[in-house]
Amino acid sequence: MTESEIHLMPPAPFGRVIPAMVTPMKADGSMDFQAAAALARRLVADGADGILVNGTTGESPVTHMDEKVNLVRVVRQAVDVPVISGAGSNDTAHTVRMVEMIQEAGADALLVVMPYYSRPSQDGVVAHYRSVCESADRPVILYDVPGRTGLHVELDTYRRLSELKHVEAVKDATGDLAAVPQKRQETGLAWYSGDDGLYLPFLALGAVGIISVMAHVASGPMQDLAARFDTGDLTGAQRLAATLAPLVQALNGDGQQAVMAKAALKVAGSLDETTMRLPNLGPGKEQLSKAKAGMKAAGLI
Repeated sequence: MTESEIHLMPPAPFGRVIPAMVTPMKADGSMDFQAAAALARRLVADGADGILVNGTTGESPVTHMDEKVNLVRVVRQAVDVPVISGAGSNDTAHTVRMVEMIQEAGADALLVVMPYYSRPSQDGVVAHYRSVCESADRPVILYDVPGRTGLHVELDTYRRLSELKHVEAVKDATGDLAAVPQKRQETGLAWYSGDDGLYLPFLALGAVGIISVMAHVASGPMQDLAARFDTGDLTGAQRLAATLAPLVQALNGDGQQAVMAKAALKVAGSLDETTMRLPNLGPGKEQLSKAKAGMKAAGLI
């Protein structure tokens, strides 16, 4: 087999490099749907082959149901790649309503976060997703992010969740690399990294791609990294990961990903207005400078 015939990566059902898209807003804090459509098209042109809307980076905790539904409709009409939408809450009944309305609006898949804050039992987690799947007719991506949910999901729970109809993938933001191989093998689910800094390590453990913050401004190099890894050019993939490392730190290091994503887009000239809804404040001079420095160090500007 020649090097050109080598393929190390499994297929990516919802795209390989998926920006967790920010939600553009006008100066008065209202959602700017025209800017959202333009941004989605720009992200795809730059290399994204999937788009996530209504995620945490999209300020989902402070946007309302009608806004979420309209955002899905607008972005679905704007691009020809899979459009995933966040549709999760710590309230199961509310999550079910979100799932029903968002899939009706045209989302290709649903990102459903583990029920946060309430810290249910493992049986409660399974019951939550069972209720979701009974109302879903689109693929469901589990979103495991214990740093935000305060919830540890056990391996046996993953096994049970993988048996539910419509559950097809995981966005893994646990940071637990050691657990990935067994989880993947025992569930058969498509695995997505939810952490920019672990993109290449996740690929090495069988992940199909990433749902990303830095993909707002680095989708092209991230696609190149995946392509190099896929064809066995590990040195090239490592080199690209090292090149992107300053951007990873700039946009994720302070834990303010939504703010820094808008800062990076402003620096890139892809977003004019960076207003955010409270309790987040839009990026100021410090955040803009940090984003610019990270992008420059990564060779993007």
